[in-house]
Amino acid sequence: MAMLKEKASEIARSLDRAVKSRRGRDVLLYLLFVAVAFVFWLLLSLDTEVQRDFEVPVEMQDVPDSITVIGKFPTDFSVSVRGKDSQLLRFLWGKMPVMKFKWDEQSEENVIYMSRAKIDSRFRDYFGNAIQIMSFKPDSIKLNYSTLPGKRVALAIDADIHPHPQYIISGPMTANIDSVNVYAVGDVPHSLTRVVTEPIVKSGLKDTTRYEVRIKPVNGMRIIPDRVIVTVPVEPLISRKQLISVEVVNVPDDKNIITFPSKVEISYLVPMSDYNNDYPLKAYADFRSIKPGRNKLGLSLSVIPDLYRNVSFSPDSVEYIIEQLVANPQ
Repeated sequence: MAMLKEKASEIARSLDRAVKSRRGRDVLLYLLFVAVAFVFWLLLSLDTEVQRDFEVPVEMQDVPDSITVIGKFPTDFSVSVRGKDSQLLRFLWGKMPVMKFKWDEQSEENVIYMSRAKIDSRFRDYFGNAIQIMSFKPDSIKLNYSTLPGKRVALAIDADIHPHPQYIISGPMTANIDSVNVYAVGDVPHSLTRVVTEPIVKSGLKDTTRYEVRIKPVNGMRIIPDRVIVTVPVEPLISRKQLISVEVVNVPDDKNIITFPSKVEISYLVPMSDYNNDYPLKAYADFRSIKPGRNKLGLSLSVIPDLYRNVSFSPDSVEYIIEQLVANPQ
């Protein structure tokens, strides 16, 4: 502790000597002039007239619960203003205050209408009369609204999605909701029975993926919600082999046929979740395809489950022996 105090005292003495030296006084005088120049520059800057752009947040208040606006009321206005920085200082620092509109002051029968003049007047109140409003977007607002209940319609997914070659889409693509509410100023047409998402086009997927996607708008109507989460289930494909029996069809009643081998090996790729599930598979040969002088029968597979990929089997033909059955004496 004593050592720290001694070092601090030594540093203080060094600084005191530096300040009292001729060079130290020159440095202090230079810094003083820099500070004074900065203050003058700041005052001149604040008194200079400039044009600045602001994003002004807006909010519609006191909207009745029975009202559904067809379209969307803007969440902010892009405003360009001209004035002195000293007058704009409170907007440059900190959060922009919300400009609030009251529902009953803006709505008419089934319409919200705010003219350019009305919005301009509100901005003059917002920024102050000394500030010149140059432009703003949107420059007017006209939205329909409805007091009618919405119609529930089905949601369809528009998707063109392809997994990586060693992967598979292992189930149906699903949205977090299966239906939405549709609102209109009048009755929703009976012909509208479903709405569709915006197209999802992806390729090379290697894992289950979720996409936030908009619902395609319907002219003159509002869809709630207007976005959904679509889940695409993806699994890796696992290589699997198994032995399956050879069965000969169309064998005459008085004959028997024995094949060599009696089983063949089938190879395929299967989704990981189905690896331990066995589906009945057989290799078939047709007795009627036997040709004189040939001792082999070609094989074909039974119906293959859709989830199997790259199916192959070996051998693709078998040798055979035909036995004549002896009729039982009556």
